[in-house]
Amino acid sequence: LIWQPPMASGQGSTFGLGDTQLSAIVSPKAADNGWIWGVGAITQLPTHTSDELGNDRWGHGPTAVLLQSDKQSPWVFGALVNNIWSVSGSSTAPKINQLTIQPFVNYNLPGGMYLTTSPLITSNWEAASGQKWTVPMGGGIGKIFRVGTLPLNTQISAYYNVVRPDYAPSWSLRLQAQVLLPK
Repeated sequence: LIWQPPMASGQGSTFGLGDTQLSAIVSPKAADNGWIWGVGAITQLPTHTSDELGNDRWGHGPTAVLLQSDKQSPWVFGALVNNIWSVSGSSTAPKINQLTIQPFVNYNLPGGMYLTTSPLITSNWEAASGQKWTVPMGGGIGKIFRVGTLPLNTQISAYYNVVRPDYAPSWSLRLQAQVLLPK
C-alpha cells in the first residue's frame, strides 16, 4: 500500500496499491561460515490502483542476495540486488529499466526486538542524466512476535533521500509487516 502526498500546492494525495514485485531465489541449503547467498528472478506485475502509483508494463529481471548471519553475533548484514526491464504491456507507458540495491544491517536485541537500516537505493536507467538515482539514509526499529503459532515481523523506519530526482520526495516512512513461514 502506498500513500503519495501532494507533489505541488493544490494537488490531492493518492492512496492505493502499487505494482507487485515477486522474487524467487534459490540458494545452497547450508551456510558457509555464516554466509548465505542466492540467485533468481524477479517479476513486476502492474497491479496499481492509480496511475500515480505504478506502470502499465510487466517487467522481469535477475535478483541476488548475499548475507552474513552468525548465531553467535547479534549482527545480520548483507544486500539484495535486482534489475527489472519491461517486457510487455501498454506501449504508451514508460519503459522500465530499474536497478534496486537494498543493503541491510540489523542489530538484534533481547526479546525479538532489533535496530535496522535497509534503504532502497534505486536507479531509473531510463531517466535523464542527473535524475536517475535515489539514495536514502535512515533506519528504524522492529520486533518479531507470534500471533498464535505464526511468527510476525513488524518494523517502522524513516529515510531521508540524500540524492533524488527533481520532484521526488525528500523522505519516506516505511511500515512493514511480514508473515514468517519457517520450515
